[in-house]
Parts: sequence; C-alpha cells; structure tokens
Amino acid sequence: MDVNKLNSTEKKIYEVLKTVIDPELGVSLVELGLIYEIKVDKDGQCKIDWTLTTLGCPVIDILTGSIYEAAMSVEGVKKCSINLVFEPEWTPEKMSREARMTLGIHL
Repeated sequence: MDVNKLNSTEKKIYEVLKTVIDPELGVSLVELGLIYEIKVDKDGQCKIDWTLTTLGCPVIDILTGSIYEAAMSVEGVKKCSINLVFEPEWTPEKMSREARMTLGIHL
C-alpha cells in the first residue's frame, strides 16, 4: 500500500493500525504487510482490506475486531467494514524490513 496516496483520515487509520499486533507473531499487522487497502469516503465510511499470513489463522476474529476498533477510534470515521481478502496472496516480501529482522526471516 502506498501511504503517500492516503488522505489524512486514511493516514491516521494507518498509524493507529500499527498498534494492532498479531498475537502469535508479536508484530503489527502493518509491519507484516497484511493491510492491503484503507479507504474513507467523505461521509466517514471506512473500508479496510486485509489478509492473513496463513489460511486457518486461529485469531481471525480477534484481529478483525482489533482492526475495527482501531479504525473506529479515528475522528471522522462513522462506519467501517473490514474485508478479509486473499488476493494478492501474502508473501514474506510484503513485510517491512524491521518485521523480517524481528522474525529472523532472511530474503
């Protein structure tokens, strides 16, 4: 996701999503590269597309709820839909350098 193309509300959501930590990996969803899209329209309707590192992740409900709560905490967001997507497929290359270092992944 190109953060430079986000509007100010979308950037605030992006920043607050950095606090949503994958409990199994101990790294934020943003740093893992799991947040694919953030859109907020002029009426405060928010849409977030995200994915998982693996299918069958046991903490999907926890993560979905955490994403929702984080987005709704941003001023100007009235409603938010959280969409779990599987395209494009997630790969370790989507992770930040810091996340790869934290997890000991060398590409």
